[in-house]
Amino acid sequence: MSRHCLSGDEPESVHMEVHLPGRLDPARLRAAFRQALLAHPRVLVREVPGRGHRRSYAWELTGEPDGDPVRFAGCGPGALARVRARALADCPPLTVSPPMRLDVVEAAGGTAAPEPPAETGRAGTGTVLLLTAHHTALDAPSALRVLATTAERYSGTPALPVPGRVRPERPDPAPGGTGGTGRALRTRPVRVAPDARPAPVRARAVGNGMLQADLPVPRRAAPAGSLPPWTVNDQLLVAAALTVGRWNASRGRPPGPVRITMPVDDRPRGTEMPMGNGTRLVEVAMAAEDPRDTELLLGERPDPAALVRLLRTTARRTRALKATRGSPWGAGAGLLTVPLLPVGIRGVLTRGARRAAAPWTSTVLVTNLGRVPYGLDFGDGGRATAVWFSAPARMPRGLSVAAASTGGRLHVTLRWSRALLGDAAGAELAGLFGEALSAASSAPAPHPAPVPHPASAPPLVSVPSDGSHRSDGSHRSDGPAAEPHATAGAADGDGEADGEVDGEVDAGARAARDRASGPGGPHHRDTPRPDTAPGAAHSIRDHRERPS
Repeated sequence: MSRHCLSGDEPESVHMEVHLPGRLDPARLRAAFRQALLAHPRVLVREVPGRGHRRSYAWELTGEPDGDPVRFAGCGPGALARVRARALADCPPLTVSPPMRLDVVEAAGGTAAPEPPAETGRAGTGTVLLLTAHHTALDAPSALRVLATTAERYSGTPALPVPGRVRPERPDPAPGGTGGTGRALRTRPVRVAPDARPAPVRARAVGNGMLQADLPVPRRAAPAGSLPPWTVNDQLLVAAALTVGRWNASRGRPPGPVRITMPVDDRPRGTEMPMGNGTRLVEVAMAAEDPRDTELLLGERPDPAALVRLLRTTARRTRALKATRGSPWGAGAGLLTVPLLPVGIRGVLTRGARRAAAPWTSTVLVTNLGRVPYGLDFGDGGRATAVWFSAPARMPRGLSVAAASTGGRLHVTLRWSRALLGDAAGAELAGLFGEALSAASSAPAPHPAPVPHPASAPPLVSVPSDGSHRSDGSHRSDGPAAEPHATAGAADGDGEADGEVDGEVDAGARAARDRASGPGGPHHRDTPRPDTAPGAAHSIRDHRERPS
């Protein structure tokens, strides 16, 4: 599918940066990178030339690199900027093995890397390894695995075992096939509003823009004695949805459902990791379950209770999507990949289908590598202090958000199509994303749901046994208070708690919540009521103590 839709004005490239505090020996680095390519032979692939009437594209493993993919870009204030611009404009060709290149930039006076000074005392030195890969052949986890093997070969020390991903089984199903409600799936997702440039100027713009941010890993509040109910990945999804909503509102666009494409990687991360494009794409609908929450979330300061509800809904949807197996492309894309027609005709059909489906394309792509599982220790060059990467941002989506965590910091990259946003608009959008992620990090801890005894039915009323019931319907609670904040774990960890979320609400909202409608009409939750079971003549105490 990607091969059919390639175009010169929007590169299908994955760029990855590894920042090191020291300098590297050029000869040793070339040899280490070559050894890493030989250790992962499926990276050494190229497209076999052919005519348009063939039934499918042909690929071959070369066993050896066609050339030297390592290039030293020198040093200076503009060296890294030039290499980044090349990574976003010039994609490695698929006809040359491997479809990737490694640029090495030396920092001079700390101007190459936008990171804090290294703690090793070598503040005036540093190296940036910038790896650019063709996304049709390789993805970001594969590129990171190649760099990790390069570090092992360069330092000469075997790497520690890489722990596998831990995803607990979740019994709760997804609300919909793409992780959303039926209302959100039947509605076209909103598009990111273009900037204020004239439409002809935007139409002539080519390439991608990019902005990187170094942020603290978001905190995940949790009740005492339990795990956070949502992950850092869920917070990134919510932050992206809030960013798009606030950006569109500032441009006069009406609010609507935001759909986010999220890559899921189930491969092992050790040396046995299959190279290639191994992630599966799923779509997460970010519409709030209560439409009234939309106005509460898009204010200058999102309502804490509405934010908690959106985080809980997002966590439930992403857990179900991660546990789901199968092809994410659907029947239509599967039909276009069947080699019944020549690739030339199928390419025309695929590009036409892509243009027809443009209004239903997701709003934004959010990809999160989580905590980098590799040490990336280059010996005398030092260990990696930061890892940045970016994903393609082709139209009609036009915006991607990529994140990775290293050393307790979250390195976020926003990449956009210049046909959608200019550099000034991209910087403003990045500022909105930082504010939204900070709000998601400050979400209050939800209260855990009570767990009933398995041998008894849930009580109909809540009457304190210590005589603390008051005439106004409230009661004293002597239980432990929930911790307002908890330390964040891994960026790609899954939360365990899935209880009811009350959030922080005012007195009026709490009083409204305490009243419910039942068979006998409105009642207070703490008001004693008779047993309404058919033929029942038991007291409330007897009803609570008898088996269900």
